[in-house]
Amino acid sequence: MKIATIVVRVLIGALLLFGSVVYFLKLFPEPTLTGNLKTFNEGLTASGYLMNLVKGLELLCGLAFISGKFIRLANLVLLPISVNIVLVHFCLDPKNIGAGAFLFIGNLFMIYRYWESYKEVLKP
Repeated sequence: MKIATIVVRVLIGALLLFGSVVYFLKLFPEPTLTGNLKTFNEGLTASGYLMNLVKGLELLCGLAFISGKFIRLANLVLLPISVNIVLVHFCLDPKNIGAGAFLFIGNLFMIYRYWESYKEVLKP
């Protein structure tokens, strides 16, 4: 279980770091969006949605996962982000759900792995 935890933790960290660094440094051209996903993205842009904040949180979580520090906190911060990624792709772009699904399932695995740490948070 310990080796699986390290592998999943490092893969999630690498995915998050790659996505946030590419976003901030504009290493690749933005993909052309079509259909409902394009409309959704235009709506986010028009609403002033703080994508820089989300990508900044992804960067911090990626560093936490890679370094092995603050994993429990990073799991909680990443959970709503990974749920949002999966739902957007599930509803608007199902053929590209792979990375988001891995992120979500990996996040759930990491929460399961550290479940004892969250019991105090969930007490009434």
